[in-house]
Amino acid sequence: MFVPLTVNDFLRRAEKVYPDRVAVVDEPDQPAESFGSLTYRELAAKARAQAAWLDDLGVPVGGRVAIVSHNAARLLTSFYGVSGSGRVLVPVNFRLAPPEVEYIVEHSGAEVLLVDPEVDEALSGVTARHRYVLGESDDVVFPEGRVGTSWAGDEGATATINYTSGTTARPKGVQLTHRNLWINAVTFAMHVTASDRDVLLHTLPMFHANGWGMPYAVTGVGGRHIVLRKVDGAEILRRVEEHGVTLMCGAPAVLAAVLDAAATWDGPVPGRDRVRVVVAGAPPPTRTIERIETELGWEFIQIYGLTETAPLLTVNRRRAEWDDLDAHERAKRLGRAGAPALGIDLRVDEFGEILARGNVVLESYWQQPEQTAIALEDGWFHTGDGGTIDDGYLTISDRKKDVIITGGENVSSIEVEDTLASHPHIREVAVVGTPDEKWGEAVTALVVTDGTPLTAEEVIAHCRANLAGYKCPKKVEFRDSLPRTATGKLQKFLLRQDFWQGEERSIKG
Repeated sequence: MFVPLTVNDFLRRAEKVYPDRVAVVDEPDQPAESFGSLTYRELAAKARAQAAWLDDLGVPVGGRVAIVSHNAARLLTSFYGVSGSGRVLVPVNFRLAPPEVEYIVEHSGAEVLLVDPEVDEALSGVTARHRYVLGESDDVVFPEGRVGTSWAGDEGATATINYTSGTTARPKGVQLTHRNLWINAVTFAMHVTASDRDVLLHTLPMFHANGWGMPYAVTGVGGRHIVLRKVDGAEILRRVEEHGVTLMCGAPAVLAAVLDAAATWDGPVPGRDRVRVVVAGAPPPTRTIERIETELGWEFIQIYGLTETAPLLTVNRRRAEWDDLDAHERAKRLGRAGAPALGIDLRVDEFGEILARGNVVLESYWQQPEQTAIALEDGWFHTGDGGTIDDGYLTISDRKKDVIITGGENVSSIEVEDTLASHPHIREVAVVGTPDEKWGEAVTALVVTDGTPLTAEEVIAHCRANLAGYKCPKKVEFRDSLPRTATGKLQKFLLRQDFWQGEERSIKG
C-alpha cells in the first residue's frame, strides 16, 4: 500500500484526536486583530476556509501564494490552508527591503500576495494579481464555514518555496516537497521527543525554513503553539512562565537575549528542568551553552541544517554517557553540530566540504537548473560548509569561504570566535580575514563589549592563553554592533567589504 505523505497528515490527526484542545495562542500585541486562542477544530476549519478562498480566486493546484508576515496564527494557518490544498506557500522574510520582496514575488510567480499590516506601507509598491493585508480581509481570506475543494495529495509536489537569505547574489528559491517536509517534521519530533504535553514558543521566525518544521511536528503530536511576534528576552521569560513553555527554537542571539533578561529577572528563572531549547544558525560559544544549562536550567540541543535540507541534518543532544561530566566539558561536547539525524548520510569530501544525502534534501532551486545541478552534483547535496566527522559527530570548522589562510596556515574563524567569546566582557565577536602584505590574510577580530573598557592587547592576550599564536588576531577593532540576518547569522560579507575594497584580490561573501 502506498499513501502519499503530505502536510495535511499533521493537522488531520490533531483535529481528529485533539479537536477541542487549544492549538494556538496568537500574539496578543499586533497591528491586526489577534486570533486569540484557537482549538485544533477551529484551526482546521480556518485552513479549509482559506483553501475555499483560493478556489474562488481561481488559484490552481501548484499556484504560488506569497506571504510576508511576522509570526502569527494567520501564517501558521497558511502552512495548511495553502500547502494543504495543493498550492505552494512562499513565506517571505518580513525584514527584507521592498526591492528584495518584489524580486521574490516576481521570481516565484506568486499569484497572491499577503502582507502583514506593519509592512504594508513599506511594501505598497510590491504587488501581485491578488494582494491582501492580513487582518483587514479575514472575512474574505478565511471565509467562515467554507470548505475548499479536496486535494488528492501528492508527496512529490512542491509544498513551499523558501528563498535563501542571499549575500552577494539574488536569493535562490528552495523547492521543498510534501515528502521533504513530512520526513523532516517527523524526524525532528522524534529527536526532540515532542509530545502532546509540549508547549512550543515560536521564538524562531516561521518564514525561516518553515519554522524548521515545528509548525508541522508540534501540530502532529497535538502540542500547543504560542505565537511570539518579536524576540525580547524578558518577554520570552514571561511567556515561558505564563504558558508553561517546554520547547523553543532559535539562533544563538535568542539565547543571548534570554540570558541578559535572566540577569535582572525577579525571582527564579522560569522553565528550569522543563524547557528544551533547540539552537542552530551558528555554533554558539561554549560559555553560552554552559550558562544555558547552569544559569537557566534549560536543556540545550544543537542542530545543523540548511533551508535546502528542510532543514534537519544533525542533532546534538545530551546523552547518558555525558551525565557524569562537569558542566563545561559537557558544553564543549554539545558545541559540536551533532550526529546525523535518522535517515541522513553525511561525508566530508577531499576538499573538506560537508556533503549530505537524505529524504529532506530539496527537489531543486526554483527555475535555476544550473544551480540545482551544482548543488546536487554526484547525488550528494553540497552544503558549502567545511567540517570534520569524528566518532560519528560532525563539527563545523567554517564556511569554506570563511577559512582564513594566514602565512600558509588555515585558521577556523569559529574556533577563534569561540575562544574570544569566553572572555567575560566580550558580548559579540566576528573574526574575518583581512588583507595583509606579509601574511596574505591577517586574522582580525571585530568585538562588541558589554560596556567594559577593553584594549586590543587584552583581547589578543586572552586568545594567546588558549590558542596557538598563528590563530590569534593580529588586529582588533571594537564595534557597537555586528550585522546579522533575520535569523541571527553574522553577515560576514558586509564586514569583509570594508577591508577588501580596492584590493586586487578579494574575499567574497
